[in-house]
Amino acid sequence: MRLLKKFFCVISVTFFVLFVSLMGLSIWVKKRLPLVNKIAIIRIEGVITTADDIVKLIKKAGEDKSIKAVVLRVNSPGGAVGATQEIYKELLRLKKEFRKPLVVSMENVAASGGLYVSLPADVIYANGGTITGSIGVIIQKMNIEGLMKKLGVQAEIVKTGKFKDILSPFREMKEEEKKLLAQLEENVLEQFKQAVVENRKGKLKVDIDSIADGRIFTGLQAKEIGLVDKIGNLEDAIKEAEKLANLTKSATVIELKKEEPFLRKFLGNNLENIKNSLSTPLMFYYLLR
Repeated sequence: MRLLKKFFCVISVTFFVLFVSLMGLSIWVKKRLPLVNKIAIIRIEGVITTADDIVKLIKKAGEDKSIKAVVLRVNSPGGAVGATQEIYKELLRLKKEFRKPLVVSMENVAASGGLYVSLPADVIYANGGTITGSIGVIIQKMNIEGLMKKLGVQAEIVKTGKFKDILSPFREMKEEEKKLLAQLEENVLEQFKQAVVENRKGKLKVDIDSIADGRIFTGLQAKEIGLVDKIGNLEDAIKEAEKLANLTKSATVIELKKEEPFLRKFLGNNLENIKNSLSTPLMFYYLLR
């Protein structure tokens, strides 16, 4: 009886060790070998206020050897200039350093900064009715001086330089302040225009200055002037990515998503609205208004 128990004990331990070993081997193989060719979808949705999460996803797609191409799904009116440019730079790195094809699929809106982040793509798809374009820069402020006078409230400001409160809501902006901001906007606009010219070289059919005035286009109009390449939906973009990656068989399509903290999941869009309301007012935007 004891011999039988020992036998079953040895068998059980052997199977357990074998099971753990196989599990470990499976995990090791998955990490080391790209067993399945993948197309990764990364979404950029809403106003671009920060780049960190999207940059992490792009970097992840670049470093994962099983991911052969990336489809960037854009549904954004643009956003903060700095964040937009960081995403743009990481997408260029995805192509140049990791040498992975990049295809953009524009959904409802891909305007201003939404267009900017689309520029590095090998192929840009838009729907016929997609709103895009809006190549321009905007900065805005509120003026509540009249309201404060009616309420009998007066703001007292101590500053170290004449331009320090340039966006103060408590007074009207001076002409020299408007001129200064206009000069800064022109500089930021030139960066946008340069990005369009460099990435759409040989494709853009009009002079950049003729369309860099904030005007918007439909997807069909954008194709006519060379801002986008093809009219099609997300599925068309995925097939294009497979083609560019030289995949003979259909790849597994995965979606890379940022990890949402519990508080963000609980509050949803309200948290984003709170964050935007608390953000600094002194910020240039590639944003459709």
